[in-house]
Amino acid sequence: MNTRLQVEHPVTECITGIDLVEQMIRVAAGEKLALKQEDITINGWAIENRVYAEDPYRGFLPSTGRLVDYKPPVPGWSGDGIYGVNGVRVDDGVMDGGEVSIFYDPMIAKLITWGQTRDEAADKQIAALDSFILEGVGHNIDFLCAIMQHPRFRSGDLTTGFIAEEYPDGFSGAQATDELLIQLAGIAAFIATANADRAAQVDGQLGGRIDAPGHWQIRLAGQKFNVLLDDRDGISVEGVTLDLEMEYTPGDNLVVATIGEAELGVKLARTVKGFRLTTRGASHEVLCLPGHIAHLADHMIEKTPPDLSKYLLCPMPGLITKIHVEPGDTVEAGQPLAVVEAMKMENILRAEKSGVVKIIEVEEGESLAVDAVILELE
Repeated sequence: MNTRLQVEHPVTECITGIDLVEQMIRVAAGEKLALKQEDITINGWAIENRVYAEDPYRGFLPSTGRLVDYKPPVPGWSGDGIYGVNGVRVDDGVMDGGEVSIFYDPMIAKLITWGQTRDEAADKQIAALDSFILEGVGHNIDFLCAIMQHPRFRSGDLTTGFIAEEYPDGFSGAQATDELLIQLAGIAAFIATANADRAAQVDGQLGGRIDAPGHWQIRLAGQKFNVLLDDRDGISVEGVTLDLEMEYTPGDNLVVATIGEAELGVKLARTVKGFRLTTRGASHEVLCLPGHIAHLADHMIEKTPPDLSKYLLCPMPGLITKIHVEPGDTVEAGQPLAVVEAMKMENILRAEKSGVVKIIEVEEGESLAVDAVILELE
């Protein structure tokens, strides 16, 4: 028999109502097990997701760093000991300011949801993941949320080859529906209006108070949405009126919007040009432009990103355990150049192009951050 708890033991606890840890402690203290097989019944469905400091957008490479903002959907270990709060349970051992290092397993928390049906448990996962705030390290929250929505997961048509089959080119976020994009455009305009109203109250800004525009052009997901805000008619996106209610104060990093009878949790982060909205398994860069000047943005010159193809960059924070080349060596595409290890995971870094090794910036045994330069080819 296996005498230890499995990582997924909360699933068993939720569907049986039995606290397995309590039973183990009682037996260890010398008590006779008070349960028999016929006493155990199954009630409902439970799903557990492991929230990890690994980045699905970078091939699930581990991530390290400090948790600068950590707010799970319900406080860890809160509510009922088995079912959590309204069927949402978080088992964790971290807090704001905690550090995820290269030396230990990168699991941050376990998110468990319970419902009368499998779909209800999955829907609770989606809502909880949408409101799970985790900043400072790369994480798999978007990926987990995408899986919970995926048709194959919902139907139960699963195999161990699911990820390779469904994401052969890697994970790039869940595909947003047209309906979701319209909703996000409306939410973005609401946020932009609140921010503009707040800015207008700053003394002396732009020579006095300027009311926020009632017409915005919202750019996200490669599309442009014209949004009209009216005190009487509410929010209209491309002629579609949204039954939208939400509360937002400038500085909030999470809003819960009520659209019709459904709720949508959206996480916010400021960017150089606007802000980022994250929900339903994907992040969307958003640019909010007042309608009367939006056309001018099309004339702005885009900044060309630097060419980094000749540099070998560290894909994950870790320890350089081996460098296979010396300055002056001629290498071919695909040739191993260095080995990085993090959390006992080795990553062999290979040349993407042929060339001569020009410089080596690091030595074996040195710890590197993500995107640190290891060497350069010429």
